[in-house]
Amino acid sequence: MTTSFLRRLLPTVASLAVLFSASFADAAQVSIPLADSLAKAAPKLNKEVLRSAVAAMQCAVNNGSEPAQRLAVIDFSLPSSQRRLWIFDLRRKSLLLEDFVAHGQKSGEDYATRFSNLDGSHQSSLGLFRTQESYLGSHGYSLRIDGLEPGINDRARERDIVIHPADYVNPAWIKRQGRIGRSFGCPAVRPEVARMVVDSLKGGQFMFSYYPDQKWLASSLYLNCRPKQVASLLAAARDSDS
Repeated sequence: MTTSFLRRLLPTVASLAVLFSASFADAAQVSIPLADSLAKAAPKLNKEVLRSAVAAMQCAVNNGSEPAQRLAVIDFSLPSSQRRLWIFDLRRKSLLLEDFVAHGQKSGEDYATRFSNLDGSHQSSLGLFRTQESYLGSHGYSLRIDGLEPGINDRARERDIVIHPADYVNPAWIKRQGRIGRSFGCPAVRPEVARMVVDSLKGGQFMFSYYPDQKWLASSLYLNCRPKQVASLLAAARDSDS
């Protein structure tokens, strides 16, 4: 290979290197700025949990899901005796709520450590959800949610997993029994904030439930963004709704 040929080749290689470097940098920065902005509004929320929530949401949006105005994050690695539900306004990059949320009876006592997608399991589910319609049910003003992750939470509607008010989501219970009450798998909230939660989240917002479950972390199509598979799933969901 001649010296003159190498000299002609070097500018092309340099240009490609800059192009690829910029592409990789842009991809890496997709979720970090938003997550970091939201983190300033919610300093008690683990930054890695928040980054995971934002990354999963943006994977969905980048592959066919409609953008949302709000994002709810539940950190099930925290005990029920702590506030572990955060709701963000994504446009204003502000925090709307930080409050208590219940987990399923069979998921654990104060800490949730077991999760399921099975009907009748009375366990909570992990992963990315899309909120849907509000309604008046046996628990009062409630909100239906659809799980987006196959085998992880996609039976949420079939299981009647909804956001609803519950008297047992009560900080006074913590003094008596070391935790708040538990649900049949629903992310139940305090009656005092339930209407605000439902109205903030209804109509196609995102909810993300986290726990350091290694199998889920390694296999989630949204956390480990798989564009073709995610796009196919979202397209199928749209077809079934039409």
